[in-house]
Amino acid sequence: MKHCLRIVPLAAVSLLAAVSLGAPAFAAHDNKPLIRPQVPTADRSAGNKVFLEHADVLRKSQNNDYMVVQGKVVFTKGPMFMRCDSAHFYPDTESMDAFGNVSMEQGDTLFVYADELNYDGATEVAYLYSDAGKNVRLINRDVMLETPEFTYDLRSDLGYYASGGELTDSRNRLTSIEGEYMPSTKEANFYGRVHLNSRSEGDTLDIYTDTLYYNTFTHVAELYSPSRVVNARATIYTREGEYNTETNISRLYDRSMVVGTDGGQQLTADTIFYDKAAGYGEGFGAVELTDTANCSIVLGDYGYYNQLQDSAFITGHAEMRQYNQGDTLYMHGRCIESFRDIRITEMPEDTAIGRPAYNIADTSHVAVVYPRVRFWRVDLQGVADSIRFTQRDSMLRMYVNPVIWSGSRQIFGDVIELHMNDSTVDRARLPQNAFSAEHIEDAHYSQISGKEMIALFENGEMRHLDINGNVEIIMYPEEQDSTINKIVNAESSFLSADFKGRAVERIHMWPETSGTVTPLFIAKKSLYFLPKFKWYESIRPLDRFDIFVVPEEMEAIMSAAPRPVPEKPQNKMQSRPNAIPSPSAEVLSTANCDEAAVEPGLEDDSQDSLAGSQSDAASDSEENEGGEPSVQNAEE
Repeated sequence: MKHCLRIVPLAAVSLLAAVSLGAPAFAAHDNKPLIRPQVPTADRSAGNKVFLEHADVLRKSQNNDYMVVQGKVVFTKGPMFMRCDSAHFYPDTESMDAFGNVSMEQGDTLFVYADELNYDGATEVAYLYSDAGKNVRLINRDVMLETPEFTYDLRSDLGYYASGGELTDSRNRLTSIEGEYMPSTKEANFYGRVHLNSRSEGDTLDIYTDTLYYNTFTHVAELYSPSRVVNARATIYTREGEYNTETNISRLYDRSMVVGTDGGQQLTADTIFYDKAAGYGEGFGAVELTDTANCSIVLGDYGYYNQLQDSAFITGHAEMRQYNQGDTLYMHGRCIESFRDIRITEMPEDTAIGRPAYNIADTSHVAVVYPRVRFWRVDLQGVADSIRFTQRDSMLRMYVNPVIWSGSRQIFGDVIELHMNDSTVDRARLPQNAFSAEHIEDAHYSQISGKEMIALFENGEMRHLDINGNVEIIMYPEEQDSTINKIVNAESSFLSADFKGRAVERIHMWPETSGTVTPLFIAKKSLYFLPKFKWYESIRPLDRFDIFVVPEEMEAIMSAAPRPVPEKPQNKMQSRPNAIPSPSAEVLSTANCDEAAVEPGLEDDSQDSLAGSQSDAASDSEENEGGEPSVQNAEE
């Protein structure tokens, strides 16, 4: 025979407490009076015991090890309250199964709502479930976590899910297949198809990854698997890093990449600091700045890029590669810099038509490599102490003892200006002390010297040449059997020549020309070289790797060369944002960019005066040089 007890609500708590404390719940069937349940005196704040605080109805069967409680059921465990419509309570293990409108509350900061709960008193783990179409909800101040099934470990204060869930706070919304959340530390971990999305209407931020750690107080996301971060200015690709969703500052590791919104600019490095608000990225270790629009890559040990100012800087084994013409051009200098150049033209007032004065802004881009510049391409090599490319006029200018080689031909001057047409040279100008030489055989070199030299090119070959002022030439006409047996020395004021391959089709010198034609077997050595002849073969880059090797002869030449110090332009980036750390002293100490031959900010319209000052100084230095050890000159 089953013995069941049904008591009034006020006695339910006392009865359960008595059972929990080991007091007899029922008297023996010997007509003795029932033992009245006593209110337990245990300390409820201890947190290590479950108490039934209230129920409208309690039933207990001798055949079951649990009791049934119904109606406004309330349990407590330390500061935690659990409410439900009904429950099966196991006093011996302090476990329970709760049903209907289940809630767990801790103070005014933590709330959990579900449709069903299974609590294991031994492990202190609660398993919460929701009905179809609904979710278990955990609310911790401004944090809400929703999932169909939720497990909450009260002992470690850790909740987790494995069937898909969503966490939202004041800034972000995160979804994943699996997740963990610890209310006491505000830390959350997400695994499997993780997506973080900004809730701010004025901000664009999406993070896609498989493993993400997040703090709902700091709003910092940590990434530990291949991840993609998309914001309004760039897309970030990384395998390890952290992203502060409040400040939009990220620190990226393990070879990460930042790509501009247009896809044209990319920053790749072992370590990157990126500030979205400032549009600023700084890279350390194997840095690559890629410009897909201009088919160029700049590499180095350290670099930064400013999207807002359209500025970039690279140093430490700095190298630039231009690859849009089949054969790649490799260029090295201690520093590579690019910046936006803005020129303002003031337009006067026009009273005739009633137009007020206004300004016109001409924006261009400038790239500079300096100092000790060396470049190599299969068909073209060169050296200088600084090289500057201006997008405005598509001109590449080489300063301080610039030398260019193509095959067996060498040209040099105080300044070399090359007009670029889709990275191919179609016009060259040497405004001061121009000199061209080509090795024929043995000690014989064809030579042309003048004050100004202008050459036109087609398909990489020189087609036309103009020399203005102080023309001097040495030529070795070929015989029909391709041998040479005489030398031509001539002087004039102007020269114009047309070429076909290596052959001269037409040459015209005016207004007066003087010269000699001398058979080689009677020609004196003094006829072989013009006064300004030098042969710089010893400092010529031999291959793409040789650009990083600066010969002692080149270092001596560049160090002794005079150089002007023009004013710096005001529109270049002069400092970094305070939020970004400066590069280490070790990185900058390897750059020595302050030794630049010509400050990259030199204005284009000052080239003529620059060339003149270099010409005078170069003439003085030539008298004192006496010939470099491996640089052949006329006296040798």
